[in-house]
Amino acid sequence: MSKPIHSSSQAAAPVAAYSQAVEAGDLLFVSGQIPLNPASGELIAETIELATAQSLSNVQRILEAAGLSLQHVVKATVFLIDSADYGGMDATYRAHMPEPFPAREAVFVKGLPKDARVEISVIAHRNR
Repeated sequence: MSKPIHSSSQAAAPVAAYSQAVEAGDLLFVSGQIPLNPASGELIAETIELATAQSLSNVQRILEAAGLSLQHVVKATVFLIDSADYGGMDATYRAHMPEPFPAREAVFVKGLPKDARVEISVIAHRNR
């Protein structure tokens, strides 16, 4: 079985051994995106709102490279290191993600790559 790989130079480069996105049938699995600025490689961490917006921007650029958009997202997973960041993340997510919102969970973890505050992964469906 072929598994097409999708990537975008307009999103943050992977920080480990993974593809930005892998296609399987009508589904596209986008790897977790931390808030790295793709131009500078710097971590965006001033506020959870800015960090969430950058993570979602990276997700969006990868989706676009595969011919999709945030509208195609059917499932999102958000990883946070601080439960106090949930409200700011949710407000920013709500402002960027088109309705109807995809299924989503928020998972609180001890740490994320490069000490990021947030990481977002999604599954998109081509026929949504």
